[in-house]
Amino acid sequence: MTHSRTPGGRLAAWAELLRVSAAFSVPGDALAGAAASGARPGPRTLLAAGSSLCLYEAGMVLNDWADRAEDRAERPHRPLPSGRISPAAALTAATGLTAAGLGLAAAAGRPALTTASALAATVWLYDLKLAGTVAGPAGMAAARTLDVLLGATATARTGAAARTALPAAALLGAHTYAVTSVSRHETRGGSTRAPLGALVTTAATAATVAGLRRWAPTRLPADRREAAAPGPPGPRRARAAARVGLAGLYGATAAVPYLHAALNPSPPLTQRAVGGGIRAMIPLQAALSARAGALGGALATVALVPLARLAARKVSAT
Repeated sequence: MTHSRTPGGRLAAWAELLRVSAAFSVPGDALAGAAASGARPGPRTLLAAGSSLCLYEAGMVLNDWADRAEDRAERPHRPLPSGRISPAAALTAATGLTAAGLGLAAAAGRPALTTASALAATVWLYDLKLAGTVAGPAGMAAARTLDVLLGATATARTGAAARTALPAAALLGAHTYAVTSVSRHETRGGSTRAPLGALVTTAATAATVAGLRRWAPTRLPADRREAAAPGPPGPRRARAAARVGLAGLYGATAAVPYLHAALNPSPPLTQRAVGGGIRAMIPLQAALSARAGALGGALATVALVPLARLAARKVSAT
């Protein structure tokens, strides 16, 4: 307890509460949404990514605040039940992060603010009402879907961008639904159906993004259609290789721990499956950007993978 009163101890407690390593799965939503919208990423895309991060972290803190009584019994080492962070401080942080997220979205334009407002409402509804219920996975999937649409509406500055980016957003939403379904059993284990369902979802998603299944076409603006034309064989092959390679990385990252949890649904393996599903979001976002022809966004997104692993190691070592 004395350690938690030091600046380093308080910082470590907040890093644990915010789940810093998981936050690396967020910026790729904005880049994938921007790519799927057909608009070129720019400063408004960065504002969308910042808004997404704030709202995501608000959800992390609010989730622990809402679950503090349950955590006292099942996870007493967490920052709130252990007393390292007070409930009042956590609720204040969640409120402030929500306000900051909406402010950043407002700076990106009215369509982005509208989308961010729906996202913020979904986050609070999930944490205060839906988490732990049968509707929980759907609520979390809706939040991730809206997060991708936030990147689209902020970048393109039009509500129509949401319709264009919806197929990509829906794929990330489906993946999130699968991960959340598995996470409902991570403290007790015992479920084979959830990881098996997640495994099927992963296979279908990877096949779709890789181009092995039909894909709802993205209608690019006139000034992007020429740039996105098939082009010479070399660039075509490079784009196809990036798309397939990233889809394969996504599939391997998620599928292996899901399979282990399905074969042995113990709490430790179920928790690893949840972690694998969260980490797999980054290559999935990168694959979606590559699928839309935005190789720069894909590379920027996949570069977050080693940073997320490094952050996870540092947090676990504290």
